[in-house]
Amino acid sequence: MTDFDVIIIGAGPGGIFSAYELIKLNPNLKICIFEEGNPLEKRKCPIDGVKVKSCVHCPSCAIMNGFGGAGAFSDGKYNITNQFGGNLCDYIGAKEAIDLMEYVDSINMMYGGEGSKLYSTANSEIKKLCLQNKLHLLDARVRHLGTDKNYVVLSNLYNILKDKVTFYFKEGVKTVEKLEKGFKVISKNREVTCNKCIISVGRSGSKWMESVCKDLNIKTHSNRVDLGVRVELPADVFSHLTDKLYESKIVYRTEKYGDLVRTFCMNPYGAVVNENTNGIITVNGHSYEDKSKHTNNTNFALLVSKHFTEPFDDSNAYAENIAKLSNMLGGGVIIQRFGDLIRGRRSNIDRINDSFVIPTLSATPGDLSLVIPKRILDGIIEMIYALDKIAPGTANDDTLLYGVEVKFYNMTVELDNNLETCHKGLYVIGDGSGVTHSLSHASASGVFVARKILEQ
Repeated sequence: MTDFDVIIIGAGPGGIFSAYELIKLNPNLKICIFEEGNPLEKRKCPIDGVKVKSCVHCPSCAIMNGFGGAGAFSDGKYNITNQFGGNLCDYIGAKEAIDLMEYVDSINMMYGGEGSKLYSTANSEIKKLCLQNKLHLLDARVRHLGTDKNYVVLSNLYNILKDKVTFYFKEGVKTVEKLEKGFKVISKNREVTCNKCIISVGRSGSKWMESVCKDLNIKTHSNRVDLGVRVELPADVFSHLTDKLYESKIVYRTEKYGDLVRTFCMNPYGAVVNENTNGIITVNGHSYEDKSKHTNNTNFALLVSKHFTEPFDDSNAYAENIAKLSNMLGGGVIIQRFGDLIRGRRSNIDRINDSFVIPTLSATPGDLSLVIPKRILDGIIEMIYALDKIAPGTANDDTLLYGVEVKFYNMTVELDNNLETCHKGLYVIGDGSGVTHSLSHASASGVFVARKILEQ
């Protein structure tokens, strides 16, 4: 006999939707979820911008960990597409991947997201404008919940699960052991067994996931890392795009190196925020559905993807060290005016205060050229000038750049078409698997694995 039918490690979107689907289809299952962070209502970052302006290195980051995962306080964008956000479709098929993302969207609408707008990038004029300027707009339908509605949806899902699932909050798992039948999950306070185990630890669990794969002899493959900056500018500059598309994923190939630079996580009328990953302070962005919480700015990331070949195979360590350098020079996130960057001078308090763009994040004025490698920074500058052709004003001197922004990707775990490891009954889903890189794909992978378990 085992303690549980299914143990889920991680209460991010993958873990939540796994539990939801399991309970929905078989209410008699005994399920528990281990989560390193707090319940949703207890997730509170101490940074208030007044008394506390920078990261104080909490034992568990309230932004990254807890019920809802790192996406809990994001702007709640669910991109229904196979063109970006992961390669789930390579495992389960393109149609099923889209069907599952649409199913997740219907659940979100049922539990608090109703009324949220569904945008579409299928706009020929904007696509044509991009192509005319060597830019490529990726296709997607985008459901924008906003940070506020996203919180409501997560609260409602937790209320459904809390009486049917055993939760162990503030209890990180040390390791997972394979038994003759089933698995043993060992945390700091307990050891419990299960027939099936789902690991859904997200990007913040990347190092832990690698150690588990090593212990269980599960093969992994090197993945990429995305490195760049977050751009903040007046919302009016991008309003002709964001009003129609909300999230525009635009890709540009640089003329100098042939590298791909892309926009990511666009937040119209949003705010720039800190993010803590494994104790390293990076930058991200949020936006709200509620217009009373809107700012005058739009922010988005510009990222360059780097894939490494032998002999180096630790892309995350490379990006971590660049982020640590930013933390060393700026005590956290660095901010620089675009005009200062291209003139080769450091931004200072006076020039930031004189800027026509008022920063939404308190960051240290500095020089990003001392932190970000030249090849990547050259690509970002080239992309800003390219974007200026479709959104005049992007390359203004007062456009703000925050650095660094890093998207860590787990080593891709070797999985079969059921998202199952070489150990039958052990599944790895969500961004922690290296297969997905988005809320929609991670949630869909959770539903997929739940159904596969119930089939058995």
